[in-house]
Amino acid sequence: QLQASGGGLVQAGASLRLSCAASGRTFGTMYMGWFRQAPGKEREFVAAISRRGKRVSYVDSVKGRFKISRDFAKNTVYLQMSSLKPEDTAVYYCAGHDGIDGEIYDQKERYDYWGQGTLVTVSS
Repeated sequence: QLQASGGGLVQAGASLRLSCAASGRTFGTMYMGWFRQAPGKEREFVAAISRRGKRVSYVDSVKGRFKISRDFAKNTVYLQMSSLKPEDTAVYYCAGHDGIDGEIYDQKERYDYWGQGTLVTVSS
């Protein structure tokens, strides 16, 4: 089970940190990702991190502004978001999948486990 939290309403330029706590599974066997879905749009990839946290990947639109990380002691993956823009407004979902070391994927079809989503709203 994945539980996402940390969303909210912020002004453009602000920062937020999303958290995704994993329970009931072996956190260390999963690569993890963040996706987002804006109203009327498809769910899109945002960031991913490998099982051991050695590899990360970002969609171009968030590079240099967002950072994904994971804390094995807390079974939690984070998405630190800075310099937020109105176009970042979306419901953010965390996702995970059992994989081998080094794997990360940006396709949502590669993920079996999904959190419930947390809403991020960025006002201009």
